[in-house]
Amino acid sequence: MQSQISISEAQALDAADPLSRFREQFIFPQHNGYNALYFTGNSLGLQPTSAKEALQVELDDWAEHGVEGHFRARHPWMHYHELFSEKLAAIVGAKPSEVVAMNALTVNLHLLLVSFYNPQGSRKKIICEAKAFPSDRYALLSQIAFHGGNPDTDLIEIAPRDGENLIRLEDVLSAIDGAGEKLATVMMGGVNYYTGQLHDLKAITDAAHGVGAMCGFDLAHAAGNVPLQLHEMEVDFACWCTYKYLNSGPGSVGGLFIHEKHHNAGLPRLEGWWGHDKETRFKMDPDYLSMGTAESWQMSNAPVLNMAIHLASLKIFEDAGGMDVLRERALRLTDYLEQTIEKVAEATSTNLEIITPSNHSERGCQLSIVAHGQGRELFEKLSANGVIVDWREPAVIRMAPVPLYNSFEDIARFGLILQDSIN
Repeated sequence: MQSQISISEAQALDAADPLSRFREQFIFPQHNGYNALYFTGNSLGLQPTSAKEALQVELDDWAEHGVEGHFRARHPWMHYHELFSEKLAAIVGAKPSEVVAMNALTVNLHLLLVSFYNPQGSRKKIICEAKAFPSDRYALLSQIAFHGGNPDTDLIEIAPRDGENLIRLEDVLSAIDGAGEKLATVMMGGVNYYTGQLHDLKAITDAAHGVGAMCGFDLAHAAGNVPLQLHEMEVDFACWCTYKYLNSGPGSVGGLFIHEKHHNAGLPRLEGWWGHDKETRFKMDPDYLSMGTAESWQMSNAPVLNMAIHLASLKIFEDAGGMDVLRERALRLTDYLEQTIEKVAEATSTNLEIITPSNHSERGCQLSIVAHGQGRELFEKLSANGVIVDWREPAVIRMAPVPLYNSFEDIARFGLILQDSIN
């Protein structure tokens, strides 16, 4: 039985979509002289064609100006992080004063937990999802231990029910309610890295606040993937990396959000000189004077070479029309991928189980697939044929049709290769 996957149909969909032109602004790995079918933007986004020039600008200004580049560079390094405020705010649904680009993801998570995990008396528990990204779990357990708590009992992990792959919202809300006055902080992944499940951030935040707890999210798999409204949802804090959907290069600078209600609330905080009021920073006063915004959580000056590519990538998001526009295309691409996988499953009589929710409100552009009876050998066949996806133990292939650079034709060609790899 043939799957009836049509390359010409996919090409027609691409031709009719004005966002298809942004694909030309990215560099694809090559396979046998052609663009590889790259579906791992959920792990590392592709390099923007503008990245090299953006980096060269800063290198040239460093060569020309030396230390004076802090003031005379085309993008003066002294205030470099300020170039990101409005663009990042648009990505995550925040006010510019609530976001800042700095450090790396888990570093930022630890710095945020200094402020938003303050166990007092019996209120000392943290809630997260079971099978969170390991670095999140390590951070949460080490914070509990640092505060003298018991990692075995003070971390509450919410798992899917027996026989299910996804966490039910009702179970998250029930766990929050059950922890009640013992709950200090909720910290979950906005989109689960393994299943691709998008959680209801608003409902979880409201429930946490209802029992007097703080609420924050790791948005590594959400920022640049799904529209967010962190300010309106009254999320307390969030952090993310920029090398996945934000296409800013391996190990690139992280970002964080802190709701404005906390900026001057006297929360505990680790401080450094770049969080000091910029008008008096270079007077080298011995006493700290806060910037009064999310920038107050900064500790060091901007890693300009690291951040130059991030700025170039954010400009592409801006040119494309922002997250709502990209979300519409992402949903169409992901639906097309889901339909393609279903066609292959029918044509090959193979159980290709998509464990990511089919409901649009519960997923971004990642699909996680269990190819029952196939194992890692299928992943290796795909790789050998120029399909770049990733494998997560014990049996999941993750792939993401990213709206800025993936195409309907990519998906159709993947479907044909998948079908041949199973037969």
